[in-house]
Amino acid sequence: MWLLGLAGAALFTFLLIRQGAPQVGAAFASAGWAIAGVVIYHFAVPVVLDGIAWWVLFPKSDRLPLRQLIWMRWIGESVSTLVPSAAVGGDVVRARLAAIHGTSISTAAASVLVDITLGVFVQIGFTLLGLALIVSVTGHQGFVRPTLIGALIGVLAIIGFYVVQRLGMFRFIGKMISRLANAPDWHSLVEGGHTLDQTVRTLYARRHGVIDCCTWTALSLVLGSGEIWIALHALGLHATLINALILQSMVLTIRSAMFPVPGALGVQEGGYVVVGNLLGIPGDAAFALSLIARVRELVLGIPGLIAWQLIEARRLLRARLAANAR
Repeated sequence: MWLLGLAGAALFTFLLIRQGAPQVGAAFASAGWAIAGVVIYHFAVPVVLDGIAWWVLFPKSDRLPLRQLIWMRWIGESVSTLVPSAAVGGDVVRARLAAIHGTSISTAAASVLVDITLGVFVQIGFTLLGLALIVSVTGHQGFVRPTLIGALIGVLAIIGFYVVQRLGMFRFIGKMISRLANAPDWHSLVEGGHTLDQTVRTLYARRHGVIDCCTWTALSLVLGSGEIWIALHALGLHATLINALILQSMVLTIRSAMFPVPGALGVQEGGYVVVGNLLGIPGDAAFALSLIARVRELVLGIPGLIAWQLIEARRLLRARLAANAR
């Protein structure tokens, strides 16, 4: 993780020097108050829509209020963005928060697992949409084959992941750990795994919830390109919905492919520069687009991390007070 982080920082620095730090700074400064608009738009549209996509997966009897799942989604995104946890830490945190607020552990974990699986599936379709658009707009086809190969691998991987979920992966894992540990304390892990497997199957069996989740996730991805349109407009670039969709799709794809790099540092900037150049966007302006996204991540992410720590600190304090009282 440290090596990947250092490599990302080196790539970030190299791109900044190559595009010209003064030019990038001037382009970024020209965005002005539009950066606040990007922050507000991201929370009001993608975060809310992603929260709805997660909410519809829950059976009605187990659903938490939508507003709670939205702020859990916000905290989860903050953790995934700013904490070096290979982009999965936020999903663990939001499952934990759902369990803390009354959802059964199996339902909380299963809902996040299904949400991740369906989200990856929808994002592959979004990648193919962006690929088709960039070919039609620019005529460049050199990266079509590797992108299609990557998409095919992604489809096969997500199908395999879905199959092992349906077959009961958690009970199997629990059995393996229990046998290796050979201790009674670990045997309960098998029963817990079986319960989680059953809950996962139940959520997939709710076809209406699955379809609704995919629909809201697709809306989040498509409408999320609106924040890039705002940034393009603020920088005085050729702000079209097609360009915004292409940038959103391709940069998300690059970030997903390089998920082990903490915060996609350097990777995101490289994605904006490469795709931006294909669209006729100068390198310094493309780098400035990435910096606007970074500011949005910090402005929304830091309060999210603070909120998460306050929740955990409050629980820890209550547990200690209860222990002292006993």
